[in-house]
Amino acid sequence: MTTDGTTEHVHGYTAEKSSHLKRLRRIEGQIRGLQRMVEEDKYCIDILTQVSAATKALQSFSLELLEEHLSHCVVEAAQRGGPEAEEKVREASDAIARLVRS
Repeated sequence: MTTDGTTEHVHGYTAEKSSHLKRLRRIEGQIRGLQRMVEEDKYCIDILTQVSAATKALQSFSLELLEEHLSHCVVEAAQRGGPEAEEKVREASDAIARLVRS
């Protein structure tokens, strides 16, 4: 509960926040490595291989975050019912559609 008496919302990823941040820092390092490779005029195929690895890492992170959203935020909203439940399901569907398109 917050100081004004309202309940603070906890996101589905909160329990794994430090792990997620560690992963994102690793991905950030991969991106900096890509910048360095371009600055150093590395071979195109080697750069593309690293782009593929960074893309896969981001996709994996996205899927884990989506799973946490579904099992926490969507489930809680569904248990409460009403328009919030429908909204959370629509948001999740839209997020899935964006992931599939990317």
